[in-house]
Amino acid sequence: QVLLVESGGGLVQAGGSLRLSCKVSGDDFSKHAIGWFRQAPGKEREFVAAISTNGGLTNHAIALNDRFAISRDNIESTVYLQMASLKPGDTAVYLCAADKYGYGAPQSESDYGYWGQGTQVTVSS
Repeated sequence: QVLLVESGGGLVQAGGSLRLSCKVSGDDFSKHAIGWFRQAPGKEREFVAAISTNGGLTNHAIALNDRFAISRDNIESTVYLQMASLKPGDTAVYLCAADKYGYGAPQSESDYGYWGQGTQVTVSS
């Protein structure tokens, strides 16, 4: 069983930055690619970013225009999502997930088998 706990969310003004953390336990962290997704009220969950098991491959949603960056620390079993130039449209619950297969940096939700509870990010205008 893999347990994921997100932290770092909060209220920030437009143009500001936040760094989210995803602490993983319960399994060999280095066997799992990790992804970040977000879900805004009334909208479907959408892919944000993913990182491969060793951090050598990353995948970011094109629509984010390079404002977000994913990284991982395999010693601390933690994945980070650095968010900059935040906009009100970034307001959502952000969730991290561990993949099932350990290949690449998947974008599809179906590749992920374990999910955290999420952390709220609210961007005010």
